[in-house]
This record gives sequence, C-alpha cells and structure tokens, in this order.
Amino acid sequence: MTQGNEGAMFRSREGAAHTFNGYIMLVVVLAIAVVGALTVFSGLPPYEADRLEKLAFVGTLIGSFLAVLFVLLGFYMIQPNQGAVITLFGEYRGTDRKQGLRWIWPWMLRKKISVRAHNVHSERVKINDLRGNPIEIACNVVWRVRDTAQASFDVDDYREFVDIQIEAGLRTVGARHPYDDMSEDDQTTLRGSADVINSELQAELNERLVVAGIVVDEAGLTHLAYAPEIAGAMLRRQQAEAVIAARAKLVMGAVSMVEMALDKLSSDQIIELDDERRAAMVSNLMVVLCGEREVNPIVNTGSLYQ
Repeated sequence: MTQGNEGAMFRSREGAAHTFNGYIMLVVVLAIAVVGALTVFSGLPPYEADRLEKLAFVGTLIGSFLAVLFVLLGFYMIQPNQGAVITLFGEYRGTDRKQGLRWIWPWMLRKKISVRAHNVHSERVKINDLRGNPIEIACNVVWRVRDTAQASFDVDDYREFVDIQIEAGLRTVGARHPYDDMSEDDQTTLRGSADVINSELQAELNERLVVAGIVVDEAGLTHLAYAPEIAGAMLRRQQAEAVIAARAKLVMGAVSMVEMALDKLSSDQIIELDDERRAAMVSNLMVVLCGEREVNPIVNTGSLYQ
C-alpha cells in the first residue's frame, strides 16, 4: 500500500505474487498417491508383527492421504486475461497473472478477477444541457481492470462503482455543452461534435475510475434526444432555424447571380439600362431566383419601355 496525493488516502498497488507451477505439484501428488497405493498393496503387517511396524503402516496411509489432500487444496486455474489476488490472513500478497494450472499454500486465499474488456451500455439519463434544455442521453463504454489490487481493496464493489461513475461522468459531460447550435460559430455541441464529446467523456471516466484501477478504452454516445416534453417545440425551432439558414444562403446566391448577370450584360454591351430599368430587372431576377413557386413568364411584344 502506498500513500496517494491526498495525504490521508492510501491506494493499493498491484504486485506479483509468489506461486508455484501447478504441473510440478501435480507430479508431487501423483508420487504421494503412488506411495500410498504401494503401501496398501503390500498388505497389512502380519498379526505377529511388532507394534512399531503396525504404527508405521497406519501412519504411512494416513500421512499419504493428508499429504494428497493438502496439495490438492492448493491447486487453482488461471484463464487467459485473468488474475488471482492472493491474500494471507487479510494481507495482500500479490497478484498471479500466469496462465494455466497454479499452486499455492492452501491457507492463502485466492480471488479471481477478470482483466478482459467489458462492454457496458448505460441507461438513458435525463439531464439539462448547457442552455438548460432537458435532454435524454446514453453511452456505451468499454473498460477493463488494470490494477487488480485497487479493484479489490480500494472500492467496495468495482463493478457497481463503474456503473455509478459512468452515469455521473455522462451527466457532467452532457451539461458542459449545448445540444445543438445553428449559429455556425464552430461551437462544440453534443449533436454535431461527436468525436470531441466522445474523447471528453473517455477522459472524464478515466479520471473518475483511476481510484478503482479501471481504465476506459472507448466511450461514445449511443442515444441523444430532447426530452419528450420539449421535443415538439425544439423540432419546430430547428425547422425554423433551418429554413432561415437555407433562405439566407438562397438570397446570397441570388444576389451573386444577379450581379454576375448585370455585369455580363454591361461588359458585353448587350443592352444599356438606366437606373429605373436596372432596378426593375434586379427585382424580377430576385423574384425568379428566390420564389418558392414556379414563375409564369410574361412576353413583352412592345418596346423595352412599353
């Protein structure tokens, strides 16, 4: 155990445990079993044998049985990407991460912890974004145990701790940014800046889960929507903002096209227009380019000024 930055808080640190190869101990068990079997097959000592010989026979049988039982109690198996936390009378004695059949003294306790990647899909959480609008948000998190000692001793239940911190981190990140922004000022939003939000969520969760020896490999939003009570109003607002933005672009494009047309007519000396006729042509072109309905042309059979 080492003291953390907080001074009063002690954090565990994983270390390697001293364990034995289980296959070697398996050979030892077989050897003891063979000794016991040979003793049994040799038969009981004759009735006229002395007491010491009889005690030796019984002692060999009992000793072989107890020895085999003692060794068998020390076996345990470690799968790939799994660790066994070893404790002796409540004291942490290291973590065994070697795969296969292992053996340790029977009075030492073993607690297996998976260090594989875990995939968690959070529940939908209702929060307020930066503008105070109620939204529903959910995320998917891929996490794994990096330090088995911290996961075992620094938190009560590391799986429950992860679930709670995911919800807390999601609330924190969701409240930092607005849901959406139509001002086009490159502001970070929950809907339009997925990469930034996901990276920020991953960093937030790693900071929260470091006390439990947990590392987050990936985090991302899986659900994002306005709360039902304002969804209709916000949809109409988005539609209105979209229409305004579209019309603004349409007008700017129309102005550019009218300017280009007038400059082309003037540069090629196709027609000379006074200010009044020039204004009329601009008005007509703007109506044609910006109108929502199909334009019905009027054919002028007279002169330009009639």
